[in-house]
Amino acid sequence: MLSYRHSFHAGNHADVVKHIVQSLILDALKQKETPFVYHDTHSGVGRYDLTHEWSEKTGEYKQGIARIWQQADIPAEVQSYLDAVAQLNNGDTLRYYPGSPRVARAQIREQDRMVLTELHPSDFPLLEQEFHRDRQVKIFKEDGFSRLKASLPPKERRGLVLIDPPYELAREYRDVVTAIAQSHKRWATGIYAIWYPVVNRCDIEDMLEGLQGLGIRKILQIELGVSPDTTERGMTASGMIVINPPWKLESQMQTVLPFLKQAIAPATGHFKVEWVVPE
Repeated sequence: MLSYRHSFHAGNHADVVKHIVQSLILDALKQKETPFVYHDTHSGVGRYDLTHEWSEKTGEYKQGIARIWQQADIPAEVQSYLDAVAQLNNGDTLRYYPGSPRVARAQIREQDRMVLTELHPSDFPLLEQEFHRDRQVKIFKEDGFSRLKASLPPKERRGLVLIDPPYELAREYRDVVTAIAQSHKRWATGIYAIWYPVVNRCDIEDMLEGLQGLGIRKILQIELGVSPDTTERGMTASGMIVINPPWKLESQMQTVLPFLKQAIAPATGHFKVEWVVPE
């Protein structure tokens, strides 16, 4: 099933959280000169035009990136993320939003590399065009989990794997747990960042229970909600589950999330940073 198109949702509150966490992890990896790899299992197109009719139809970015773009008193922890957004835009005009590959490309150095996978027949050529002739980027039109399994362990000993499937099907929550189980056996020192939407809280609880059952240590959960959980259809919150997080990430997000709550959902928002499995 390949009906999901992220263009409708680019720059929303879920993207903001996901890409801030991604940026902070990459910042931490850059603290050492040795190279690292960034692996993206569901890459999308790389950049999104917020003036496109799909973005304007939902207007989700107006309740996300637009709430913090050019805002005064931004926490220092958010700066790398906002720099990645600024790279695609001129001055104060917010037209383009970077997908996770563009967020990563804004931060990797000459010694680092990127592995991108995208299976959607319409999105893949756009992703190829976005990184045309970029020697640090390898792009595969393959199932993201299959490519991840084939790519591990990487030649680099350090790196980040971003896992953010569309969760169109209920089995994708189980697929994430299976992918982590297989990947961690091959590369136990890698950082794995799993994005999730809260549409049905039970799905998240089941995924967390599955991850806990793998016997892996150091699993951190980061979540921002914009409204209370509901039985009605719609994403009320989203978050990141990070395996082997950088040591500063917990405290960094304890600073960032109150800021995001106040900027995006001051009346109904909620957040948490807690260990699913401690060290």
